[in-house]
Amino acid sequence: MTFRLLPAILFFLFIFGCSSSKEFSVNNFESGIVAVAQWGGTPANDSLARKHTITHITLHHQGESFPKGKDPIQYLRNLQTWSRNSKKWIDIPYHYIIDLDGKVYAGRDINYAGDTNTEYDPSGHALIEVVGNFEEVEPNEAQLDAVVRTMTWLAIKYKVPADSTRSHRDYSQQTVCPGKNLYRYIENGYFKEKVMENRD
Repeated sequence: MTFRLLPAILFFLFIFGCSSSKEFSVNNFESGIVAVAQWGGTPANDSLARKHTITHITLHHQGESFPKGKDPIQYLRNLQTWSRNSKKWIDIPYHYIIDLDGKVYAGRDINYAGDTNTEYDPSGHALIEVVGNFEEVEPNEAQLDAVVRTMTWLAIKYKVPADSTRSHRDYSQQTVCPGKNLYRYIENGYFKEKVMENRD
């Protein structure tokens, strides 16, 4: 009886047992990113941009409350306007933004270095921002999954080592960004481990 069940068990394990590390698809992920034109943004003035080559992946948080029901599209439009008019930056400082539902939006062109209010130079860094203030709230499952998938995609596309996946506060003493509740996943190696699993 036991031996007759063995082939069925092995078949089940073969089909379902190893799916988690093989689910990630670079093309599927990239096609799901909401482009700047889709959320109503406009391209940066590339004559003012600093071109760079991606060598790091760096996590940020919004640093402000983002209540459920708040429109991420309007947030992005406001952020672009503020970045250009008030900060005199060429664009949104981050390359990718993740909302409460784990949807990923394109921000600044990845070919151009980002900006920061602190002392570190973000040249070479692919900047990911997650909406919310993670000094006060916990990231939800959709956001954590989106961070892993975005980091994995960037690591594969730009050949960034998992060890170069860090956060804003790892490069600056002037900030707690991305907040203690999100930084925990950098500190305990969760994101690094998941990126390594998914890129294999």
